[in-house]
Amino acid sequence: MTDAEIIQMFWRREETAITETQTRYGAYCTHIAMNILSDREDAEECVSDTWLQAWNTIPPQKPRSLRAYLGRIVRNLSLNRWNHDHAQKRYSGMEQLLSELEDCIPAPDTAQRKLETAALSEIISDWLETLPRDDRVLFVRRYWYGDTLQELAGRTGVSASKLAQRMLRLRKGLKAALEHEEVSLE
Repeated sequence: MTDAEIIQMFWRREETAITETQTRYGAYCTHIAMNILSDREDAEECVSDTWLQAWNTIPPQKPRSLRAYLGRIVRNLSLNRWNHDHAQKRYSGMEQLLSELEDCIPAPDTAQRKLETAALSEIISDWLETLPRDDRVLFVRRYWYGDTLQELAGRTGVSASKLAQRMLRLRKGLKAALEHEEVSLE
């Protein structure tokens, strides 16, 4: 079944849309949630909440890419859960990812920074487009999907230590691009 057919099922309010979505994207959404949360039970809850949120938002939303739409939902739900758990001093796999990026991405704690979010997203997207495909895929898999260095090393056939150095160079490149655009990193 295609994404367009599944989206039409959501629009017709057919409950089988959820079953079809789960069959097609369950593993994908679970992978994202597990990489962020590192806890099977919490990840499964976020994936379940993803189906509910998709049901509640389609319609009126009509996503061009159901995969990207669901990925964004499960990622946001997982990050919210991570923030909740982290506030209560629980460990999670997302902590390392955030610490790696803290020198590159400004903290969104001022009203002005909240207004700059769209511009920041555009700068990062533009920067990603300048990268070779392999580097772009690595960066997105690491910092959007939360893949571990070991997982990425297995995918690329490069040792985790060499990959860590490559990721460091990419983060430095992002930081330089942000500084070039005069984005305050404090």
